[in-house]
Amino acid sequence: MSTRTVIRGGLVITASDELHADVLIEDGRIAALATSGTPTADGWTAEKVIDATGKYVIPGGVDAHTHMEMPFGGTKAADTFETGTRAAAWGGTTTIVDFAIQSVGGALREGLDAWHAKAEGNCAIDYGFHMIVSDVNEDTLKEMDLLVQEGVTSFKQFMAYPGVFYSDDGQILRAMQRAADNGGLIMMHAENGIAIDVLVEQALARGERDPRYHGEVRKALLEAEATHRAIKLAQVAGAPLYVVHVSAMEAVAELAKARDEGLPVFGETCPQYLFLSTDNLAEPDFEGAKYVCSTPLRPKEHQAKLWQGLRTNDLQVVSTDHCPFCFVGQKELGRGDFSKIPNGMPGVENRMDLLHQGVVDGHISRRRWIEIACASPARMFGLYPKKGTIAPGADADVVIYDPHAEQIVSAETHHMNVDYSAYEGKRLTGRVETVLSRGELVITEREYTGHAGHGVYTPRATSQYLN
Repeated sequence: MSTRTVIRGGLVITASDELHADVLIEDGRIAALATSGTPTADGWTAEKVIDATGKYVIPGGVDAHTHMEMPFGGTKAADTFETGTRAAAWGGTTTIVDFAIQSVGGALREGLDAWHAKAEGNCAIDYGFHMIVSDVNEDTLKEMDLLVQEGVTSFKQFMAYPGVFYSDDGQILRAMQRAADNGGLIMMHAENGIAIDVLVEQALARGERDPRYHGEVRKALLEAEATHRAIKLAQVAGAPLYVVHVSAMEAVAELAKARDEGLPVFGETCPQYLFLSTDNLAEPDFEGAKYVCSTPLRPKEHQAKLWQGLRTNDLQVVSTDHCPFCFVGQKELGRGDFSKIPNGMPGVENRMDLLHQGVVDGHISRRRWIEIACASPARMFGLYPKKGTIAPGADADVVIYDPHAEQIVSAETHHMNVDYSAYEGKRLTGRVETVLSRGELVITEREYTGHAGHGVYTPRATSQYLN
């Protein structure tokens, strides 16, 4: 049974174009676009007609950095794949790429299987996986080749968290050499964890225990140093590099320099670094714990440099690093010792709206909004043009977006499974109205009409930026 939907009268915005067009959806895919009011568009018939007059019609967002149900420091992220993907849909995101974790001493395959088991049958939207490589050895390197063939084409390593996820320079180089051979992309958490641990120890010895010291010990210079080192190791290996959650202007400068030299080096930032700062970490009564994440929030002057990096394409992607921990009972584990506060913040529901506010505020254009939130992450991680655009043949992951609606962000009204909002009370212009995932209505005029199990695992090609 063929099913057809027509979206009429909206302004279709992709990374490359803006046009007033009707969109024909057939059997879960975009079948055609035609200028609104023309005989072609007017001739389309469908079971469902959605009126998008006065609205934007945009591709579903691709959030390439989430951590659902992630174990951390004796607890685990508060969103399950069910609650997290439902919240993502409410925020106009229709694909996530989450991180499966290799345990030290374990195989990549064991970690990947464990994450498949968590996600399968539970997701409201489509999903893929990256692989966190915690233990580089000969077996791991062989498994990387197999995973690339299976559609897990990116591998995250950490220069931070000694004793947990940390890889030394030799391990990083070996993994990068392997990625250079098999087409994989190394994603790097670039902070000098060895030096940070010294600074943490010294701060605690001085009695500096409040959340704000989390930002003070994880210095911007140590993010820049690690970013520089990762770039040079990738250069030695002849491999591409993607640096996750870039927060500091000094790290952006390292990426810009490498890109000016023609190196295949890419950077991601997150909404928290564009809108929040160390002022939040310094909030009294332990409230600052809500904003503890790594890399940490920086002083406000870094924000302008991150927006600039997004305009100049020295940063290509905005993801959330969504890793929510409730204030009560989870963030509180670090009362009296900032180093024990679980690192992570909620945001999967807020990304598209916050970036649209960046359009309203004049930081980026509408097309750049779609590029950094939809098209670039899809290209970077081998999902384009199935995801990230509105074009014939693409999956019908489509958002009807009201650019004039006003909203106030609050934990009272959000759908993430966490007891606070990082953006509580913030006024935003623009709001998701209707969301389709592969042609099925997941959000219908601000009502959830999706269901767990609609979302399917999506294998990925190798990065489409590596040409």
